[in-house]
Parts: sequence; structure tokens; C-alpha cells
Amino acid sequence: MTKWIDQTTWRFLLVGCINTLFGTSIMFLAYNVLGLSYWLSSASNYFFGSILSYFLNKYFTFQKKDKSIGDILPFALNITICYFITYGLAKPLVANLFSSLSVSMKDNGAMLVGMCLFVGLNYLGQRYFGFQKKE
Repeated sequence: MTKWIDQTTWRFLLVGCINTLFGTSIMFLAYNVLGLSYWLSSASNYFFGSILSYFLNKYFTFQKKDKSIGDILPFALNITICYFITYGLAKPLVANLFSSLSVSMKDNGAMLVGMCLFVGLNYLGQRYFGFQKKE
């Protein structure tokens, strides 16, 4: 269990809290205030949040000191894959479970569920693919 929960895990969770506040604000403002669609609102969260997340995770969480841009592609690929899997699952799941709710309520609920699913999948992807340690 120690291998899975270490200092990196705690730093990732802290960065995740900061990034969640930032991205969630963007997502719900885009959907509920600007009237953007489910997909544009949630994608805005991950576009802008990923920029913040990249720098915080690279230098703080995984403590990579190199100035290489070589880890941008794996990072972006991981974010993209995680986004489509989690939000693609969340929307029909919430729509089926809460069919009597309004579209707006279902979309807001799906965005919350998508965020939760994204956290776990993204952590595994970043740790073992995006910012893996070179032995």
C-alpha cells in the first residue's frame, strides 16, 4: 500500500484541490452563466485546468526539474483520453439514473460525476504515463 500512497500522492491531491476549484469555476460558469453546451463547458474546464495542472504537477507533484517539452505530449494525451472516457461515461450514466430531472440538472450532475471519475483515472495516467520516473 505504501507504494501507491506516498508523498507524490499527497502532492497530487493538493494540486488536484487547487485545480478543481479553478476548473470547476470555469466549467459551471461556462454552462450556467454563458450558456455553453455540456461538452464545451466541460472541455473548457480541462483545457484551462490542464495548463495549470501541467505546471503544478510537473514541478511540484512529480518534481521534474528538466526544462524539456517532451512530456507535454504524453500529458496532453492522458488528459484527452481521460476526459473522453470519464465524461463520455458520466453523461449517459446520469441521464439514465436521473431521467426525470431537467436537462440542465442532468448535465450539471454529469459534470460532477465526470470530475470524480477523471481524478482517479488521471492520477494513474499521470503517474505511470505522463510523468513516469526514468529508472
